[in-house]
Amino acid sequence: MARFATIRKLRWDNACVPNMTDYATERARFSWDEARRSLDGLPNGRGLNIAHEMVDRHAAGGHRSHVALRCLPRHGARTDLTYGELARRSSQFANALDRLGVTRSDRVFVLMPRTWWLYVSVIGALKHRCVVSPLFEAFGPEPIRERLALGGARVLVTTPDLYRHRVAPIRTLLPELRHVLLATTSTPASAPRRETATEIPGTLDMALLLEAAPDSYVIGHTDPEDLALLHFTSGTTGPPKGALHVHDAIVSHHATGRIALDLHPDDVYWCTADPGWVTGTSYGIVAPLAHGVTSVVHEGGFDAERWYGVLESEGVTVWYTSPTALRMLMAAGSEMARDHDLSRLRFVATVGEPLGPDVVVWSSDALGVPAHDTWWQTETGAIMVANYACMDIRPGSMGRPHPGVDATVLARDDQGHVLLDPDGTAVEAEAGLDGELAIRPSWPSMFRGYLGGDERYQACFSGGWYLTGDLARRDAEGYFWFVGRSDDVIESAGHLIGPFEVESVLMEHPGVAEAGVIGVPDPVAGEIVKAFVSVRPGYEAGDDLRLDLLGFARKRLGATMAPREIAFDQHLPHTSSGKVMRRLLRSRELGRPRGDMSTTEDGP
Repeated sequence: MARFATIRKLRWDNACVPNMTDYATERARFSWDEARRSLDGLPNGRGLNIAHEMVDRHAAGGHRSHVALRCLPRHGARTDLTYGELARRSSQFANALDRLGVTRSDRVFVLMPRTWWLYVSVIGALKHRCVVSPLFEAFGPEPIRERLALGGARVLVTTPDLYRHRVAPIRTLLPELRHVLLATTSTPASAPRRETATEIPGTLDMALLLEAAPDSYVIGHTDPEDLALLHFTSGTTGPPKGALHVHDAIVSHHATGRIALDLHPDDVYWCTADPGWVTGTSYGIVAPLAHGVTSVVHEGGFDAERWYGVLESEGVTVWYTSPTALRMLMAAGSEMARDHDLSRLRFVATVGEPLGPDVVVWSSDALGVPAHDTWWQTETGAIMVANYACMDIRPGSMGRPHPGVDATVLARDDQGHVLLDPDGTAVEAEAGLDGELAIRPSWPSMFRGYLGGDERYQACFSGGWYLTGDLARRDAEGYFWFVGRSDDVIESAGHLIGPFEVESVLMEHPGVAEAGVIGVPDPVAGEIVKAFVSVRPGYEAGDDLRLDLLGFARKRLGATMAPREIAFDQHLPHTSSGKVMRRLLRSRELGRPRGDMSTTEDGP
């Protein structure tokens, strides 16, 4: 922890003053009730709706002509959408859903590249009080099928290409899916591509639906506890878990956007996360729009020269990205950064995986500002621990708890269980000792349950705390330091990948008898997915089968989730109950001690 010197807080003599100028003062005076009062609420006391706070309240005021979305397509010219235009088009989408018979609380899934259609769909569905679930564009057919089935999808918004290659092959397996709306990637100012969705059986043309729908919509009464968002997070021993969030989450999104990301009304903001992950929704859609800033919507993937060009040409002031992206920029060399004018960039933050101290120092040198780590989860819905503009950075640290968030490190026994006092209160670990990072349930964006998983949900709480499943330590000054995951979830390039999903798909290959999946260290992605496979009789372990399995997994799962490496092992280690021991596979791979072997099928 002491290898890198503390980086002093940002100077703001000639720049805008941070929204939080003193951490201790803000923590002492902060309350979630006060944060809630900073939002408008629906007119005439009709409750609290995320879409209204993101768009309609700005469109109804002096912000109507302010640019909400600056869309940078893969091909073609940049297109701006104002808050007024976004309000109008999302109202058309809400009315279109109503005309289709879609009702309050129906599940609307969005599988889209980062174009204006995605934002219109999400915001319009929230206006109509549907439950919205964005999906990662790079998912293969199997992760898509599993999430649509688990979520009871009533509506899917996607593109013709994604439908043909990812959804059409699984459509018959989704009996609850009533409507598929297909959107082109054309810009709002251009005519829709005349490859209309009606030419593809079982689909509807979204452009035509919007053209026929009224452009004003009155949002109905929305209780803050009404369900709004469904985010899937990877499980280690079962299918993905659907975390349910409510409209009251907007209070956390707005507060953390103000304090942790230091958003100001005239900012140009860029979040590089795909909306199919919770970061891309909470901080790629909700928080920036709630603050009325201009959001850069970049459709393409990572390209160092292109990304530096976006930062420069769009005058990005606040940038929320991943440690993997910064490590890739580091690999491209600091000279590339210095070839671009990044003088408007005043705040950089990261999320998704631990931010190494070397990256913090490099960012300060190459970009002109240090990267600020933030920590949170799908289940928390919003930033819980962060490094702030007004606070010194200890490179490698997650930072300190957000105002209004009560976080701690709980002591654990030798089996990894949280220690409890006789009265059931969890025991907090002493400063400097490892334990489980835990948060006192009190913040608005806390998930309200797992879809169909009440027992799973209750297991997340103990001794009055929400147990994050992450291991951490806290130093004497209250800075938190990430130690590792307490489960088998793989963190690859900021994405959480459940080994069970990958194993399940590999097991569908006729040549695979059994599979065990782990994450192995990678200097850029943090971890990559590696599979250990036992081969069925009649198949030969070798390069031909390895290439076949890699292609099979990539086609079914998509490039992000599929294994990067496959090893053959006819003697995978098992527990006494027959489960593959990922812990032992990891120990073998990394050359670590095997640890306790009492639960293996052969004993110690």
